[in-house]
Amino acid sequence: MSQADGTNGPLSFFENVNRSFDRAARFLTYPEGLLTQIRTCNSVYAVQFPIRTRHGYEVIAGWRVQHSHHKAPCKGGIRYAPVVSEQEVQALAALMTYKCALVDVPFGGAKGGVQIDPKRYSVDELERITRRYTAELIKKNFIGPGIDVPAPDYGTSGREMAWIFDTYASFHPGQIDAAACVTGKPISQGGVQGRVEATGRGVYFGLREACENAEDMKPVGLSPGLADKTVIVQGLGNVGYHAAKFCQEAGCRIVGIAEYEGGIVNARGLDVDAVRAHRAQTQSILDFPGAENVPQSPAVLERACDILIPAALENQITATNAPRIQAKIVAEAANGPITAQAEDILAAKGVLIIPDVYLNAGGVTVSYFEWLKNLSHVQLGRMGKRFDQSAFDKILHTVERLTDKGLSEGERREVARGADEIDLVNSGLEETMITAYRQIYEEWRADTQVPDLRTAAFISAIKKIAVSYIELGIFP
Repeated sequence: MSQADGTNGPLSFFENVNRSFDRAARFLTYPEGLLTQIRTCNSVYAVQFPIRTRHGYEVIAGWRVQHSHHKAPCKGGIRYAPVVSEQEVQALAALMTYKCALVDVPFGGAKGGVQIDPKRYSVDELERITRRYTAELIKKNFIGPGIDVPAPDYGTSGREMAWIFDTYASFHPGQIDAAACVTGKPISQGGVQGRVEATGRGVYFGLREACENAEDMKPVGLSPGLADKTVIVQGLGNVGYHAAKFCQEAGCRIVGIAEYEGGIVNARGLDVDAVRAHRAQTQSILDFPGAENVPQSPAVLERACDILIPAALENQITATNAPRIQAKIVAEAANGPITAQAEDILAAKGVLIIPDVYLNAGGVTVSYFEWLKNLSHVQLGRMGKRFDQSAFDKILHTVERLTDKGLSEGERREVARGADEIDLVNSGLEETMITAYRQIYEEWRADTQVPDLRTAAFISAIKKIAVSYIELGIFP
């Protein structure tokens, strides 16, 4: 077999993504040309630009990849990392295409990367890098509300997105929809409530949905539901922290947390907020009171648990450590945390893998809500909140009159309350993750030859993208 089948040495991140695509494509009957079009990155833009820093002049390398134009605009985050590369950005852009299709978000996949270590630069230097990178994208028409809409990723946040918005608006004075050129912005700059925690909350919703089916939990030796499950999380950044927090609130016991400086474990459980506060104070999760230090972070992943949530970077579970993974479920909160060879090893052990292409989609889902908010120029819930509240209040009055039972003022306010923006965002995210999982599950169970959820997810995504091309008349 060839390297593309994952048997002759480790595959690159992009090769891993294409391997998953090819495995799914075997179950479909679309023309080879159509499958090739879906699989191929449509546009790759590489830039190099000089920036004056306290270290002297530096030439910064960056990329923006638009994987698919079957929908407009393209959508995907911007990553700041010293090891980011063109091939990594291509892999992430491809995943975004399939991710958006899975959750029925009408975007083509894209991704950006800037090859820097943000910790080496001052805030002023990071602002100059971000604004210059944005200017490079504007030059080649690689950014815009209807063209390509970036978002935060590893190493970036709402701060960088605000700089991108401001730079874009400066180049396009008077463009009324300029705020929709980027998502993940601060609330004051047109962001949407719930975006910061969206990816982690989506992980929780997806994991909860996957664990509710007793038939699927039986092979891995677990009871349905998340209550009392033991969880290990790799990464206490935005995604890992919120995924752990919501799982903990649902009754899970967080027994291990890993970060780049090392890990901590406690069989009785770790309080996620307390660990985060400890790290903010000491710059490390190590030496957390009551926990055992594990100096080598990857070793934490090999500890016994029901659910392992890798929420850091790609290629964290490899052929080397996969045989020692003891988790019964691996929930891919990060992009590409399991290599192809490791996946085969885990599958042979009976581990249930909930794939990144689905589980990581909460961020882009809520980014879609923010994009819609920016285009409509109306805060979500503003038009209907008071009307709904009045209608609910009238219903309560009628019920009280007919039953001769009254509610306290507090109960009335709670029951009759109209939906705020955060309520609508979380409700929309929950609905999206539940619907997408059930579609993937149907693909998995419809054909006994479909081996796993990842293959089923890619089948579902490819079908939706193929329909777009066929209905556009590009392919018969």
